[in-house]
Amino acid sequence: MRTELFEPDVTTGELELEERHSLRRVAGLSTELTDITEVEYRQLRLERVVLVGVWTEGSVSDAENSLSELAALAETAGSQVLEGLIQRRSRPDSATFIGRGKVEELRDVVVATGADTVICDGELSPSQLRNLEQKAKVKVVDRTALILDIFAQHAKSKEGKAQVELAQLQYLLPRLRGWGDSLSRQGGGAGGSGGGVGTRGPGETKLETDRRRINHRIAKLRREIKAMRTVRQTKRSRRASSGVPAVAIAGYTNAGKSSVLNQLTSAGVLVEDALFATLDPTTRRTAAEDGRVFTLSDTVGFVRHLPHQIVEAFRSTLEEVSYADLVVHVVDGAHPDPEGQVSAVREVLSEVRADRIPELLVVNKIDAAGEETMLRLKRTWPDAVFVSARSGQGIADLHAAIAQRLPRPAVDLRVLLPYDRGDLVARIHRRGQVLDTRHTDEGTELRVRVDEQLAAELEAFKA
Repeated sequence: MRTELFEPDVTTGELELEERHSLRRVAGLSTELTDITEVEYRQLRLERVVLVGVWTEGSVSDAENSLSELAALAETAGSQVLEGLIQRRSRPDSATFIGRGKVEELRDVVVATGADTVICDGELSPSQLRNLEQKAKVKVVDRTALILDIFAQHAKSKEGKAQVELAQLQYLLPRLRGWGDSLSRQGGGAGGSGGGVGTRGPGETKLETDRRRINHRIAKLRREIKAMRTVRQTKRSRRASSGVPAVAIAGYTNAGKSSVLNQLTSAGVLVEDALFATLDPTTRRTAAEDGRVFTLSDTVGFVRHLPHQIVEAFRSTLEEVSYADLVVHVVDGAHPDPEGQVSAVREVLSEVRADRIPELLVVNKIDAAGEETMLRLKRTWPDAVFVSARSGQGIADLHAAIAQRLPRPAVDLRVLLPYDRGDLVARIHRRGQVLDTRHTDEGTELRVRVDEQLAAELEAFKA
């Protein structure tokens, strides 16, 4: 007697997660311009870090939540968070982001903990970055660079990688710094260089050369992304012409969007308890209980103060939401501030003109949230659907809520289709709604509700 062992079905998301954990890579702000060798690119080695935040408005819990989110971002990038500092100020210091006394305290904490990196909860100007680094005596990274680093690790598709590189270069360009001999003139002088005719004169610094090359690379990436955007628009128009409704899943990063997509469609996309785990959108076809087919698309997660470089570079991807018939807005019910998450997501949706799309609020992770939190959220959002993508609780209610909000076909018809036109019957079920069916000697008599385009094709079969 022989016993055979079979491997369980493994999804592509599980394979990708295994690959991600088997080789942990913390990439820096790579420009892929190998000939620019003497500019400091501020590669991120996020190993032992101290966090610094400036509390300018809101309550102290808001400031602590923001710093906790920064800690989660740092850990996603592969670092160990040692300490966190918050300073109460009316606005960040123009020279060092934090005040002079706080800089000295920060230096003492860095020495005491043995940290090698300081991460600031905000976007620093080039002068703030330089001044704070000189005083702290360690590498300083801001929130924007940290998010860009995570995006660089997780981008998989050609479009995603191009979008991330464009955002990195736009961030890097005003922060280029000379290093060693990079400030020397290229081919300058009054003949002393021996370069001959055409090489004499003031010349161009290496820093200027680097800046020009990066500008050329940015222009090339924008052309490539524009071409990819055209392809995306073509696919979108095909979906629209087919009459299949489109549903977009949006929400804060790590709210469980991919888990909800997996529950609704068995898509098998990567699921990880980390911020920005998935960047490349996934689209799957599924059907409502009444047979109407629609598409579900997962989108990139949002976060407070999402860098404008990211919003601009990922605009073509984020615009998928603005062309949807319904936005399923997933909220982390176990988060300390779910209301703040909702506000942050809606702010980004308004930037890509998706705030006018009908919205279905879905509160996820109800199995991890407290009873008091659930009662508060149900009072705040009485029309929301409460689910647990991990256990499957509430997923049936979510299916029904989505089906109820899908756009209904506009034209009612009664048609008599010959039995050899099963293709038309299938198209009606796929694109419209069958209200009544009766089989006769001549064929199948249907009372249907369909879109105008399909109604025109069925005109010859009207009963």
